[in-house]
Amino acid sequence: MNLKPLLDQPFLDQSFPLPVDEPFTTAMAYAEGVTRANLVRLVDLGFLRRPIRNVYVSTQLGDSPLLRAKCLALVVPPDCVVCDRHAGWLLGAEMILAPNEHLDLSAISMFRPSDHGRLRNPLADSGERNLVPSDIMEVAGLLVTTPLRTAWDLGRVRSRERTLAALDAMLRTRLFTHEELLDGVTRFRGMRWVRNLRALAPMADGAAASPGESILRLRWLDRGLPRPQLQVEVWVDGVLAALLDIAHEDLRFAAEYDGAEWHGSPAQQEHDRRRRELVREQGWVVTPFVASDVFGRERRCDQMLLDGVRQARTLRGSLIDSASRL
Repeated sequence: MNLKPLLDQPFLDQSFPLPVDEPFTTAMAYAEGVTRANLVRLVDLGFLRRPIRNVYVSTQLGDSPLLRAKCLALVVPPDCVVCDRHAGWLLGAEMILAPNEHLDLSAISMFRPSDHGRLRNPLADSGERNLVPSDIMEVAGLLVTTPLRTAWDLGRVRSRERTLAALDAMLRTRLFTHEELLDGVTRFRGMRWVRNLRALAPMADGAAASPGESILRLRWLDRGLPRPQLQVEVWVDGVLAALLDIAHEDLRFAAEYDGAEWHGSPAQQEHDRRRRELVREQGWVVTPFVASDVFGRERRCDQMLLDGVRQARTLRGSLIDSASRL
């Protein structure tokens, strides 16, 4: 296909041989004479996005759970139920997939109810699952586990870090309440890894803004430190100076997770520095953490948290002592 007439336009229009208001597959593109090289070129130039493998959408469509459902419907067999992280992604839980998984989705979590057989398809990470009708909903013609069932499933995995991060992300959708999450835990008694769901569901909090924040909070709780609050506001002269990721207001200690996406550029780092300096002037101890502090064998966040709390207690004590002498 000759792309030259399209490249002078701000977006693809009806002159493009495929729908610009619906997703389409690689096979559909080939059938209309659009080659793989054409698709790669249009993605590179920002005319198209590839939300999942072999599916493309026009960039001007943006993103929404409905559009995600339409994308998945092109590659998912009609009798299967999308589950786990992909169900969460479809239901609007941001950052629930592994890093870059939405760009190179090698296998979609699709299961059938018990006794319906296993899907054998290279696109699917499949099996059978004990699903009841109330566990399943339809999104744009696609069968998906409900938000609650998705949360209960994501809460029953081996990794405690993944468990809490997923529960936080699902609560952040506001499609169910914390009480509803807790009420259903007993249903899974005796099932694999239910102990993680039982232990961590009470700690889940939809105010966590990223998996990094969720896991940093888990490290905090594992050290036996006083339970923190999330997204704590710090006001200075009637102006909101900062929203602290994880903090204890009485101690005036805060831990903040600086993910590379939102805190990696020089401008972002300078903004963080100024914001934290202003907060420290109000008597707070603020400790920033990056990925290497929180993840992996060489992580040092445990000691950093203990040191920060110790410093905050010392500072708080000196401030109280000074005030008592006035």
